[in-house]
Amino acid sequence: MSLSLLKHTPFFSSFPFPIRFISSQPMPKASNIPLLQKSGSEVDGIVPKKRVRKRRVEMIAKEVKTESPDEKFLRHPEIEDFAKKSDHIYSQSIQSPSNWERVIEGIRRMRSSEHAPVDSIDPDEGMNSLQPKERRFAELVGSLLSSQTKGHVTHEATQRLLENGLLSAETMDKADEATIKSLIYPVGFYTRKARQLKQVAKICLSKYDGDIPSTLDDLLLLPGVGPKIAHLVMIMAWNKVEGICVDTHVHRVSNRLGWVLRPGTKQGTRSPEETRVSLQQWLPKEEWVSINLLLVGFGQTICTPLRPRCAKCTVSEFCPSAFTEISSPASTSRIRPKKKV
Repeated sequence: MSLSLLKHTPFFSSFPFPIRFISSQPMPKASNIPLLQKSGSEVDGIVPKKRVRKRRVEMIAKEVKTESPDEKFLRHPEIEDFAKKSDHIYSQSIQSPSNWERVIEGIRRMRSSEHAPVDSIDPDEGMNSLQPKERRFAELVGSLLSSQTKGHVTHEATQRLLENGLLSAETMDKADEATIKSLIYPVGFYTRKARQLKQVAKICLSKYDGDIPSTLDDLLLLPGVGPKIAHLVMIMAWNKVEGICVDTHVHRVSNRLGWVLRPGTKQGTRSPEETRVSLQQWLPKEEWVSINLLLVGFGQTICTPLRPRCAKCTVSEFCPSAFTEISSPASTSRIRPKKKV
């Protein structure tokens, strides 16, 4: 009997509420339903809605998973971990800040009239006696030690390694890790860096015949090496300019000057790597090398992290973050932000 005739029988017509009849087409089997699997609790090919949703989520999650735990490279998260991730998010060119050339010229004049700590460091001290291959390895070692460490501390640690003959991949690989650790102390994270130096030396020996990688991508594969270190080594060791070296001073000063922004916002960058990518969108390439030393010294003397000396800064009129000193009966010195330019 068809469904259309069955619903008019006395049995069904006596029900006080309407009866809905499903289609006469047979229900699909569970094996034919996409993204589903049969289980013992599924009766007559019907799968509970909650289970359907759960299984679809599990299947989608499995499809989008691209890296297994065994394949993931585990190490401490650092600023350097932004390698090669953020360049693509700045696809649109950024307009050059107004008066940036006058600002740079003003900072150059201030830098020439006041000595900064970075100016007292001679990176070539003792390096002239090294062979080209050893000198490039020494530049890599010094750059690794400089991360989150003051310049003079890095320089002294590098000199101790030089005095003990440990500025080559071969001697570094043979040296005891405890010895390296004692020689580079008190650089930041010296225990981790001693381990990384041993690893780097072994890689340089096995893959580059005691030399260092000659490309940015290969440098970024070394333990502890990120964008800032890689770009610095490319300049110092290979005389190749492929990016700006951005440390904490360059990051801070660039944001205070309003030179860098996160893409799609009017807010400043949050990391040195974001600052590097943003700066490279508009700063002429001929300024990429000099901008580091210029802003580092400026950040050490005038645009300091705490209580910047804005009253002495000759480019404060172009700085949206500049402060001016005022006097009042309650206090001889107060600080308030200037009106943005």
